[in-house]
Amino acid sequence: MTIDITGLPQERIVFELSPLGELGAALHALAEPAHHPGLHGWATATAAGLKPDLADRLLEANFLWATTFSDVLTPFAGLTDPDARPGATLAEELDLLDRLDEERFVTAALEFTCSASYASGDPVRPDRALELAANRGPKQLDFTRRLLDDPVAVRAWLRRLFEDCDEAFFADTWRRAQPRLAADARHKTELLRRKGLADVLRDVSPAVALSEEGPARRIVVDKLSEGHTTAGNGVTFLPSAFGWPHLWVLHARGWRPVVHYPVGAPEPADPGSVELLGLRMEALAHPMRMRLCRQLARAAYTTTELADSYGITAPEVSRHLAVLKKARLITTRRRGRYVLHQLDVAAVARIGSDFLEAVLR
Repeated sequence: MTIDITGLPQERIVFELSPLGELGAALHALAEPAHHPGLHGWATATAAGLKPDLADRLLEANFLWATTFSDVLTPFAGLTDPDARPGATLAEELDLLDRLDEERFVTAALEFTCSASYASGDPVRPDRALELAANRGPKQLDFTRRLLDDPVAVRAWLRRLFEDCDEAFFADTWRRAQPRLAADARHKTELLRRKGLADVLRDVSPAVALSEEGPARRIVVDKLSEGHTTAGNGVTFLPSAFGWPHLWVLHARGWRPVVHYPVGAPEPADPGSVELLGLRMEALAHPMRMRLCRQLARAAYTTTELADSYGITAPEVSRHLAVLKKARLITTRRRGRYVLHQLDVAAVARIGSDFLEAVLR
C-alpha cells in the first residue's frame, strides 16, 4: 500500500485525533472480539451493557466497521476543503459527516459491496451492490436498499446510531483513551519536527516506511492488500487505542489519505501443537492462500466472489480452500443458495501473533 508524497511539504503530514474514527475502531472490536484478545474484558462488559434496540441497530450496520473500516468513519478526508481536519468532538465529526456530498457518502457506505472499484473511484452499480449485499444477509440487503433509495434518511439514521453509542458507552471510553492518544500524537509531531519523516514512520509501526527513489517519495505500508494513492493536500495519521493488530489506510480516489495506526499491543497468542502448526504452515506457504486468508479474515465470501477479487478461476479457489479447510483454518456455512467461507481467526491466532497481525493489518 503506497502513498505518493513527492513534493509534499512536511508540514502537510499531521498527527491528529478523531473521536469518530476511534468510535469506529471500538465498534470493530465489539463486532470482531477474536481480532482483539487484549480487549476481551472491555468488549464483554460493553456488549453486556448494550440495550437490545441499540445492539440490533449495530448489527444492522456492522459491515461499516466489521467487514471493512468504512471511510464514512473519517468524513473529514472526503471534504473538498484542502485544510479539513477531524473534529475535536464526536458531535463536530458528525457535522462533517453531514457535509459529505451524497455521492461520496453512498459510495463510502457501500464500500463492502464495491471494493473492486474502491481505488478507481468508479460509480456504484446499484444492481451489483444489491447482489453482493444479498450474499451478506437480509439485514445488509435491507440497509443497502434503503441507502440507495433514500441516502438522506440513512445518513440521519446513522448519525442517531453514533449519538446513541456515545451516550451508551463511548463518551466514557473516549474520556479514558483521549489523553493517551493526544500524548502519542504530540510525541509523533515532535519526532517528525526533530528527526524527520523516516524516523516518525518507524515509530508509527514497523510496517510503515519511507521509500525514496530519486525525486520520488512514497510512504509504504506493508499489508497483504495492494493500493496506491497520491497525497495532494496532505496525509493524516490517527492513533487508536482499539486498533491493534489493524493498520487501516484510506486510499480512495479524491479523498485525503489517512493512516489509522494502533497505539500499544496485547501479549501474543499461545502457539498451537507442533503437529498442527506444521500442517497449518504448510497450508499457508502458498502466496495466494495468504491473500485469501486476508480476505476471509474480514468477512465470509463465496467461491465466486473470491475468484472475482483475485482474477483466478472458481476451481482454483476451491482447491486453495480445500487445503485451508484440511488444516482447519477456515469454516464454511450455507446461506440459502450461497456457500460462505471465513477464516477461523482464533485458529490463526494460535499460529502466532506475527502471522495474525500481517493478515489483519
